[in-house]
Amino acid sequence: MPVSPELLEILVCPVCKAPVRLQEDGSGLKCVECHRVYPIRDDIPIMLVDQAVIKP
Repeated sequence: MPVSPELLEILVCPVCKAPVRLQEDGSGLKCVECHRVYPIRDDIPIMLVDQAVIKP
């Protein structure tokens, strides 16, 4: 199980504080406002700005 629904409810983007959503392929969490994608490695979200990639 990649990320629990309970965790997704409380996680926000560290840059703009907007909610993040799990990508369809489960590879990352995407911010709904600034479109940064934070990777998920070994079922752990890496919420570090320098690890994020901006995807439109």
